[in-house]
Amino acid sequence: MKIQPSPSKDIDAYIAEFPNEIADLLREIRITIAKTAPAAEEKISYRIPTFTLKGNLVHFAAFKNHIGFYPGSSGIAKFKEALSSYETAKGTVRFPFDRPIPFDLIAAIVNFRVKENLDMFDAKRKK
Repeated sequence: MKIQPSPSKDIDAYIAEFPNEIADLLREIRITIAKTAPAAEEKISYRIPTFTLKGNLVHFAAFKNHIGFYPGSSGIAKFKEALSSYETAKGTVRFPFDRPIPFDLIAAIVNFRVKENLDMFDAKRKK
């Protein structure tokens, strides 16, 4: 499998770069995010799939042995306990291919990030 896909102009093209098994997981993550944040917009940013809603919401990407999910440091901190069995860093979590992807957890994190982004946007408008 390609570790780093070619630069893609959209998420469909990004996903198409991967073998079917990985592409199916990426599609399911995309669907999970889109259902949880229907007002969010899709784009490629930092060469990976990105959802935005009043700013960056979440990113995701496939690598050799895992899917990286990037909800930012606040998303990782808020769900620290639920993510404790996964490898995390400041703003990322790695979901290894040898374990089921926790789509419900992804949805919960996205829901948190939607509220966070909207609250920050409203606070800025009130200033």
